[in-house]
Amino acid sequence: MQDANKSTKDTLTARIFIGLLAGFACGILIHYVGRLWPESLVSVFLNDNLVSGVFHVVGQIFVNVLKLMIVPLVLVSLVCGVASTQEVRSLGRLGIKTFVLYVATTAVAVALALLVAQLVQPGVGIALDENVAFNPAPPPPLSEMLIGIFPSNPIKAMSEGNMLQVIVFAILLGLALIHTGEHGQRITKVFFDLNVVVMKMVHLIMLMAPYGVFVLVAKVFAEQGPNILLGLGKYVFCVLFTLLLHVVLVYGSILQLLARVNPVMFLRKMWMALISAFSTASSAATMPITLEIVEKRLGVRNSVASFTIPLGTTVNMDGTAIMQGVATVFIAGAYGVELGLGDFLTVILTATLASIGTAAVPGVGMITLAMVLGQVGLPVEAIGMILGVDRILDMCRTMVNVTGDAAVTCAVARSEQALDMTVFNDPAADTR
Repeated sequence: MQDANKSTKDTLTARIFIGLLAGFACGILIHYVGRLWPESLVSVFLNDNLVSGVFHVVGQIFVNVLKLMIVPLVLVSLVCGVASTQEVRSLGRLGIKTFVLYVATTAVAVALALLVAQLVQPGVGIALDENVAFNPAPPPPLSEMLIGIFPSNPIKAMSEGNMLQVIVFAILLGLALIHTGEHGQRITKVFFDLNVVVMKMVHLIMLMAPYGVFVLVAKVFAEQGPNILLGLGKYVFCVLFTLLLHVVLVYGSILQLLARVNPVMFLRKMWMALISAFSTASSAATMPITLEIVEKRLGVRNSVASFTIPLGTTVNMDGTAIMQGVATVFIAGAYGVELGLGDFLTVILTATLASIGTAAVPGVGMITLAMVLGQVGLPVEAIGMILGVDRILDMCRTMVNVTGDAAVTCAVARSEQALDMTVFNDPAADTR
């Protein structure tokens, strides 16, 4: 069964890359046909019927299906995540320290992504056609944004897609389920069943990804030409550079200052989990390997690791948060939208909260990115500009997520005297 699942994932990855390459080639061909023979019947058919017709319709359907999953995915997965952390009550300070560290590193990750993206400006210089120009509405004041986080009507919040309010409602509902005894346990089981169904829906949507990638990429390159590659190259550089910077600066500081361990030894022992994270692009799929390495190779006591690693898989999505920060600045630059301090704070807050509700499966980051873009008034359709290159970035940022889970686990374990330094410092510990 595991081999079959791995084969399916490998096939899907290959199909997405094929869709990316085919979309690029098809879009460039249509673009130059239109420039060489602008009045020909072939050019008119390709641009009016194929690009503006078929590609637009199919691409819009794919984007709408992504948007369809935002509310159920965040609501169900977040309620399950909160309701499953009953250990917070019994472990007390352990749970609080773990959760605070995860949320803090995610907030720092978004801020770092925004800083790097502002310096590099990956979206500036991408000349969008008039038919994709975007005039944003003025953002609300920060005070109204903070008040608007708390819903007066959760059903209305869901119907309108106000995800900050949905997140707050999901957290409150999860906490209520924890403290409602047998009644809460029965409802929690329902949410866990719903979570399985929602994850299956996400899987089905990801099966559409190769075709969605093809039409979205082909439409972009047919309309914009190869010059879009410069902006995409800068976008990819920004994401990868920020991921590396976050690992070195943030996780390195946590390991050295809080865990008081050697970061190089840490990475050497985490290598197998990182390979699994890269190949599966899923923190959840990697969690059994991560948990085994953290306990047997890093020396973390099971009583700590069995809580911090699953919790991290649920709430710690630093890599995804970095992508969302860079992508927001990239899309804003491409549309000529100036982001102010209030917008940056909104992105940090939204991306941090969204990471708690992001499921640890491939491709879900694109769904939560739609939520972040909506909070700062940017078009969700712009996701098509970066979706084609997201698969490889998804694999890389999953490695960062897994690294963060283990780094925070080591720090918390050291503070609880639950880290065996003899095991950690032994290069051959549990070597198979």
